[in-house]
Amino acid sequence: MTTQTIEPTLPKYAQSCLDSLGTSILDAIGVPGEPNPLMLPPADRVCLLVVDGLGWELLRAHPAAAPFLSELAMTAAPLTAGFPATTATSLASLGTGRPPGQHGILGYQVAIPGSTPLKLLNQLRWDATTDPAQWQPGSTVYERAAAAGVGVYRVAPIKLAATGLSRATARGAEYLPGETPGALVGLAASSLATDEHPVFTTVYYADLDTTGHLLGCSSDAWLYQLAHVDKLAEQLASALPHGTLLIVTADHGMVDVADGDRTDADTVPGLRDGVVLLGGEAKVRHLYCADGAADDVRAAWSEVLGDLAWVVSREQAIADGWFGPVRPEFLARIGDVIVACCATAAVIASKAEPRESTMVGMHGSLTQAEQLVPLLTLTTG
Repeated sequence: MTTQTIEPTLPKYAQSCLDSLGTSILDAIGVPGEPNPLMLPPADRVCLLVVDGLGWELLRAHPAAAPFLSELAMTAAPLTAGFPATTATSLASLGTGRPPGQHGILGYQVAIPGSTPLKLLNQLRWDATTDPAQWQPGSTVYERAAAAGVGVYRVAPIKLAATGLSRATARGAEYLPGETPGALVGLAASSLATDEHPVFTTVYYADLDTTGHLLGCSSDAWLYQLAHVDKLAEQLASALPHGTLLIVTADHGMVDVADGDRTDADTVPGLRDGVVLLGGEAKVRHLYCADGAADDVRAAWSEVLGDLAWVVSREQAIADGWFGPVRPEFLARIGDVIVACCATAAVIASKAEPRESTMVGMHGSLTQAEQLVPLLTLTTG
């Protein structure tokens, strides 16, 4: 099994993280009152390409598969994704310009405080009884841009247009549905070629992440998919109007998890004792405990996992800055105990989560491979 050999890679909120990318784009496009810690240059037109699952380390390891992006990466530096390093949380940080503790989307699956019995909200699939605008009540970067007179567009597959996550994190953007890479390029280019300006268009591409989950990010299939991503980015750069600031980033990295690196919470004795709800995902777990059981749960998980994970209390995770400053109303969404798996270790739940437990590529934790994402920029000429 893998072992813990390094310290966790902590997110650099408000400095070089996805939340700071959101605000930096707003400042670059001329929205007043937004910080720009990434020092993005002023631009009348900005196109942001978000490639789900394109970790910095994965990109740097495969220059032959992605020559266009790799050339941009030669003079670039990575961002941290934030914690957990998972799609729902990262898109919320990017889409609000705030860290997870401020926007409240704190993982793949988190408890719904006050629900009876206590239940989980899957923040990718959502729940019809949970209002996205109340769950994430803060303004989005798209709303703030639109209020400042910026034309704001989001280009992605139609199935994502009205999801709970989209309504929580991308309010304010006009949705342009595109199902293929060619459609994404064409729609993005046309949205930015209008006489309207300034314009901010976000393009979202999910298939690299899907390939990694199903087949692994070390598979030939993943490399072939990366080549498609590279062509998508290259075509965008060629199609966008002169002077457009193109930014390429991702929501998280990924690691492959071998069978021997999986601890099954549904079969290992003691791991379910005192745990009312098992949240999060395989690489990072929220443990919601029975009254008075949190210390015993933390001790049991620490004993079983040893150096395979950082196992900490909610209070310790917050004190160490994992989520950034946490609003009081969001505290109960965080597990009483947080388990962040090291290297390629993971805690699956074969009975409760049969689909997720069979995935090859996983993410969510505080390893460098999962936390670091690209920040690639190019002004089209």
